[in-house]
Amino acid sequence: MSNLLYPIFLKLDKVPILVVGGGNVALEKVSLMLKSSPNAVVTVVATEIKEEILDYQENHHLTIKKRKFENADLDGFQALIVATEDKLLNYQIWQEAKRRNIIVNVADTPDLCDFYLGSIVTKGDLKIAISTNGKSPTFAKRFREILEESLPEELDELIDNLQKFRNQLTGDFEYKVKKLNELTQGLIVNEQ
Repeated sequence: MSNLLYPIFLKLDKVPILVVGGGNVALEKVSLMLKSSPNAVVTVVATEIKEEILDYQENHHLTIKKRKFENADLDGFQALIVATEDKLLNYQIWQEAKRRNIIVNVADTPDLCDFYLGSIVTKGDLKIAISTNGKSPTFAKRFREILEESLPEELDELIDNLQKFRNQLTGDFEYKVKKLNELTQGLIVNEQ
């Protein structure tokens, strides 16, 4: 079966996210979000919270609630990551979130996930998300490393120049697409 996921790029400063849990998995999720989206608005609820998560409060929009999860914690959120070590609690939180039409990622439980946090390559304005459909995060991580090493640092300058060219184009959408395709055709190596 092919990967049926549809990648989207969320503006996490406009779509606040709740993380329930404060251990290693929560740390991984929070770290990835804040690295990729430094202006993300994240709230963490847990009775025990790793010090590394608390450290993110200094430079980010991170709210910490050091206590047990309550259903009212879901108020105002459209996205949720559940990362506790209690599978029954995870399931109960998932049920309440689904009742409220909140999209959910329950860590290490693909059947309870509406979305995954993929591996991300960032080179300036270029951002590439990698997914293995939840089958091998390790492969996604290794592939990210390959892309990061192989993509040139000058990509940001190229993207800026393409934006300037695009902004100068007049005409309808079809004409602009044709001109941009002509301009960027040389970016693809064709060995025939």
